[in-house]
Parts: sequence; C-alpha cells; structure tokens
Amino acid sequence: MNENGKDPRHAQDPQQGRKAPEASGVDLARQALAAAREQARARGNAAGGRKRQQQPGLRSGARADGRDPMPLMAALDRLRTERGWEMPMAVAGVMERWPEIVGPEIAAHCEPQRYENRELVVRCDSSAWAAQLKLLAPQLVARLNADLGQGTVRLIKVQGPGGRPKGYGPWRAPGSTGPGDTYG
Repeated sequence: MNENGKDPRHAQDPQQGRKAPEASGVDLARQALAAAREQARARGNAAGGRKRQQQPGLRSGARADGRDPMPLMAALDRLRTERGWEMPMAVAGVMERWPEIVGPEIAAHCEPQRYENRELVVRCDSSAWAAQLKLLAPQLVARLNADLGQGTVRLIKVQGPGGRPKGYGPWRAPGSTGPGDTYG
C-alpha cells in the first residue's frame, strides 16, 4: 500500500497508460493474512509472532524424553538415583558379600544385623568372637569404606550372644532363667 492507502498494483501506470493486473487468489490470501495480523497487533496479540508455550511432558514427539521405554537395569539405576537409595543399596550389597569382605572364618561366627546412622551392627555367636571382632573393627571399617566410599561406615557396633534362653518344655518354674539358676 502506498501513502494514499491504495494498492499500487491496481493503480494505472502513468508511463504506460494502462491498468495494472488485478490481484489473483494467492495475492488476495496474502492481503487477508496481512490484514488479520495487523488487527491482531492492534488488539495486543502477536498472531504467529511467538510460539505457543508448551508444558513439559504433555507432548509426544520424535525426541527422547523420560517416558520412553528403557532397559530394566537403566530404569532401576534411575529409580535408585531419584529416590536416594545409593547408600542403603550399597550397604545391603555389603551384607550379602559379608563372607568375602571379612573372610569365611569370621563370617561363620559374626553376622551383620542392620545399618543405621553410618553404624553397622554385628552380632557374634560367642563372647570370644565378639572380643575378636572388636579388635578387628578399625580394619573392617577401613575395608568397608574403601569398598563403599569414604565415611559410609563410621563405627561397627559389636554385640555378643544375647536374648533370652529358649524355654524347653512346658514345665518351667515362674521367674526361672533356665537350667543355670539351680546350680550354685
């Protein structure tokens, strides 16, 4: 459009003295689109000027996202990382590999019970093995931290044999602590 508001294609060419060709269907469509855009700008909306904002996860497409299928081990690793289960799972692995870490002789007499607050609780089947494990505790802590990462295990709490003796048979005296209470 020129400064007079008229389309120069429709005006007469003064040099040639003939009329310019009329707008075709494509030209009319372009003019209508330009007029619609101008009206949209006047209203404050930039039609086609900015992309539609998409919310994450609501659109499927060719690019990979978190909903795509993945191998089982990759899914389990992702779940372990998202939930913060790295250290508890590593300690559970140590409890399964206890005989490899401490050796078969110690593992036959000492068993890990639980892991809480960076402390590993180990129960031994006799007080002699409990005393032996207390002497070996600093070396075991160093070995476990080398395997799991520094500072994972701060202390090994050693417990001796414990618990109440089993009540054998129906004939027990009330308040009795077992067969040892009748002998001097």
